Amino acid sequence: MNDRLPSHTRGETHPPLIEMTIGDKLDEIAARFPDNEALVVRHQGIRWTYREFQQQVDTCARALLSLGITRGDRIGIWSPNNAQWTTLQFATAKIGAILVNINPSYRLHELEYALNHSQPRMLVIAERFKTSDYTAMLYELAPELKTSGKGQLQSGKLPHLQTVVNLAEGKYDGMWRWADLLEEARHTDAAALAGVQSSLDCRDPINIQYTSGTTGFPKGATLSHRNILNNGFMVAESMRLTERDRLVIPVPLYHCFGMVMGNLGCVTHGATMIYPGEAFEPGAVLETVAEERATALYGVPTMFIAELDQPDFASYDLSSLRTGIMAGSICPAEVMKAVNNRMHMQDVQIAYGMTETSPVSTQTAADDPFDKRVTTVGRTQPHLESKVIDPTNGEILPRGEVGELCTRGYSVMLGYWNNEEATRAAIDEDHWMHTGDLATMDEDGYIQIVGRIKDMVIRGGENIYPKEVEEFLYTHPAIADVQVTGVPDKKYGEELVAWVQLRSDAGEVTEEELREFCRGKITHFKIPRYFRFTESFPMTVTGKVQKFRMREISIEELGLDA
Repeated sequence: MNDRLPSHTRGETHPPLIEMTIGDKLDEIAARFPDNEALVVRHQGIRWTYREFQQQVDTCARALLSLGITRGDRIGIWSPNNAQWTTLQFATAKIGAILVNINPSYRLHELEYALNHSQPRMLVIAERFKTSDYTAMLYELAPELKTSGKGQLQSGKLPHLQTVVNLAEGKYDGMWRWADLLEEARHTDAAALAGVQSSLDCRDPINIQYTSGTTGFPKGATLSHRNILNNGFMVAESMRLTERDRLVIPVPLYHCFGMVMGNLGCVTHGATMIYPGEAFEPGAVLETVAEERATALYGVPTMFIAELDQPDFASYDLSSLRTGIMAGSICPAEVMKAVNNRMHMQDVQIAYGMTETSPVSTQTAADDPFDKRVTTVGRTQPHLESKVIDPTNGEILPRGEVGELCTRGYSVMLGYWNNEEATRAAIDEDHWMHTGDLATMDEDGYIQIVGRIKDMVIRGGENIYPKEVEEFLYTHPAIADVQVTGVPDKKYGEELVAWVQLRSDAGEVTEEELREFCRGKITHFKIPRYFRFTESFPMTVTGKVQKFRMREISIEELGLDA
């Protein structure tokens, strides 16, 4: 009989869950900290106190009511980070409308799918972003816009969309400007808004976030006030955030990392949200941290790697930094050590989760031993449960064994929007969310992610977890970042390919040199057969490496199609 503990833990029951809506929580915080800076948007020159931010949100909420937007209606936002994004996030919550986050990198096909799947009545768009001309793309998808009255779109391809708001300062045919939208607030008074706000329930759906599916169409994770307000709060509690903290948020708002862990984490504590730019740029992040005297910084590992690798890194005063979150993908130990020591982020934490769990389900703590903070994703968050199961039969495994990680509690989504079948496949009858991640749980309840079920490589009958090989290769002094995946092989079934990004100051490095570095230090079958030197990795906009694309590219380049 196995006498090891089962891989099952429950988080603390303190602090208590917040049983209120996002709008009510904003009002409470604005009353407590009216003169605290709420939002600083560097690229727009915006600096609002909580009182000013609340006024912006209320104006927007009244405008939406004036246009007939009601509880349960969807409003889409297709834009990079800016003040209007955040204003709309809280304004929709105040009236019970469901904000639909649209990935800024979507092209026409994906945009059309998301709009027809979630059926928003209104869409707010940036004029353009990077190489995407959003305005032109929308005219291509709905040419009727050019001749329609404002708010009166009747589109063949987008039959549910009525109103388009463009964040540009200039006017576009058939579209409202943001200033025009806010003007509509004059038709609805504060008492009417308060009446609507008081009628809402914290378990109402408030947000649809499309997950970046690797196959098929993305699924719309549907989240409630209770889901995301509490998750943002609990993440920030773990970081010991207070009203004196200033958090730099370079991650995209369209994703949970930005809008929940960032925005709601700050607002629930009266802290300051700071956006260094429309999108991530390492120099702008370092400059913002230094000039705003930020105490906390968010990012995925690739962002921290890019910041640390800036040629003028040493010229930035980052001494104000105390904490932050590194999440989004598996965090290399070597990077964590550099963030601790060179960026002064001694209390930086690793958080793990997924959009479907609002997103965080496990997190390291500020006072965790260093080895736990660099090798695990922490322990189960308050008011949640975690378990590691045998994916073949659903049985809970003993501590230390590899299986699928599942999570349960307040953070689990309401379901996938308009997709019962996918919801049932992800959430079982006992309300456990199946993550698809392979994990182990140790005797103290710390969880280590060893890979995705679908990422595991089986070479000649041996199971290889790419993360283990990546962690080893990170110790090579010339390697800035590395990602490992499997490619087909006639003899062994699969072999490993390592994509290597070298440090900017690294000299010439060869494949054979890297193989020699591995020999005698890791098991022979874990040494990659192929190495590919690269400047970047195929990624989602949230900074997650797309290993399926790495695999496809490698197969084509290596001629392994057969």
